[in-house]
Amino acid sequence: MIYFDFAATTPLDHEAAEIYLKVSTEYFGNASSLHDFGGQSSALLDNCREELAKNLGVDKKGLFFTSGGSESNFLAIEALLSAPLKKGKHIIAGMAEHSSIHGELRRLEKAGYEITFLPFDASGLIDIKKLASEIKPETILVAVQHVNSEIGTIQPVEAIAEICRNHQIHFHSDCVQSFGKIDLKSITPLVSSFSFSGHKIYGPKGVGGVYINPRIHCDPFFPGGSHESGFRPGTVNVPAIAAMTVAAQKILGQIPSHHEMFALLRNTFIEALTPIKDRVIVYGAVEADSQLPNIIGLRISGIEGQWMMLECNRLGFAISTGSACQIGMQSPAKVTQALGLNPEEAKQFIRISFGKSTSREDVLQLAESIVKIVQEF
Repeated sequence: MIYFDFAATTPLDHEAAEIYLKVSTEYFGNASSLHDFGGQSSALLDNCREELAKNLGVDKKGLFFTSGGSESNFLAIEALLSAPLKKGKHIIAGMAEHSSIHGELRRLEKAGYEITFLPFDASGLIDIKKLASEIKPETILVAVQHVNSEIGTIQPVEAIAEICRNHQIHFHSDCVQSFGKIDLKSITPLVSSFSFSGHKIYGPKGVGGVYINPRIHCDPFFPGGSHESGFRPGTVNVPAIAAMTVAAQKILGQIPSHHEMFALLRNTFIEALTPIKDRVIVYGAVEADSQLPNIIGLRISGIEGQWMMLECNRLGFAISTGSACQIGMQSPAKVTQALGLNPEEAKQFIRISFGKSTSREDVLQLAESIVKIVQEF
């Protein structure tokens, strides 16, 4: 079986796994305990926080560890709403946000907030003019993910941040898909908060982080917590945090080489689909600086994505029909709504995503198999 679903999750890096085991057995003390065992864990935790903050270009005082991207998104939004820059109950978000964002926004809508969702243009990007036109005097938060997890488009965070700054609006960006693929140092100082996760960068599952600008004096959603400076409850998962930090150190140093490799694989894959090009529609940005090359979202006219996924699986290839957090709901990928696809077109959507172990031969085998499936169909 050849894996093409790296946008959903990645295998654990061997060095990260070794660190996880070492810390689990040698630094097992609760980081909040006052004895020496706790002190050792606390010192290691602080070192990880400092290292990740340095690599992300942020103040470590605003960096909190969580159970992953979904929790980080929830806690970030709640934190920002507890300390708005002005009065109001209007929130603007991308239509193709992760399901964790949509779940929180549905809850807030029931609590009296007004939510405006922004669609994508034909290139899979947020229309900046449309965003600006939707702002009201009572708009207090904008939530737009940095990279879409289903088609890989890179949103214009700098432009969105400028608009938010000019209108006294908090800006949260889900950076789960961009962390480890893009150098985030240029955008992290521009946002009020951002989220990231370990299992997308060859780290462990069940660990991630959220950054809240320390200048924002927010209230924690869970009161009375003693961990992570009171930001969230629960004993801190130091072994997973240490492993995630090691995985981050490795992948951040490989961003340029990985980007070049993924761009070549993307071109190879799309060119290999030439025999069926009349039936293939690839979604994404034309400009290279607006597109993450390792994610290809597409549909094949006349063939349901779930059927294509099962056929590929039968032939030994693991692809997907969108975000794993959305698939369990048995509904179309959010990006298909954002792109304005009709229900029939939405059902045809599939996603192929590459990782550091993906080879040109793997890509050609997958493309040739898809061509054969379509021709036989």
